[in-house]
Amino acid sequence: QVRLVESGGGLVQAGGSLNLSCAAYGGTFGSYVMGWFRQPPGKDREFVGHITGGRGRLTTQYSDPVKGRFTISRDNAKNTVYLQMTSLKAEDTADYLCAANFAVVPYKTWQFWGQGTQVTVSS
Repeated sequence: QVRLVESGGGLVQAGGSLNLSCAAYGGTFGSYVMGWFRQPPGKDREFVGHITGGRGRLTTQYSDPVKGRFTISRDNAKNTVYLQMTSLKAEDTADYLCAANFAVVPYKTWQFWGQGTQVTVSS
């Protein structure tokens, strides 16, 4: 069992930056694909991006709305994945969740999820 705990959310002005962290407890962190997702108020959960795990070259993938503004990285020594958000917009306001899985598959089947951290961007 893996427990994921997000932190770093808060209120930020449009155009600003915010860094989120997700610490993992249990499991073999380095082997997991780690993803970030968000759920805007009154809307469905959506994919933000992910970073692969394992011993090969790490790769990242991002959704179009955040590409070029958000960056995902991981520190396996600290069992932590990060989401660096820049040039924030009001439409980035959402509950941000991290998730872990053994492979890149449709996100609704990902196995481990955090509780989320709220990000509010004021315009």
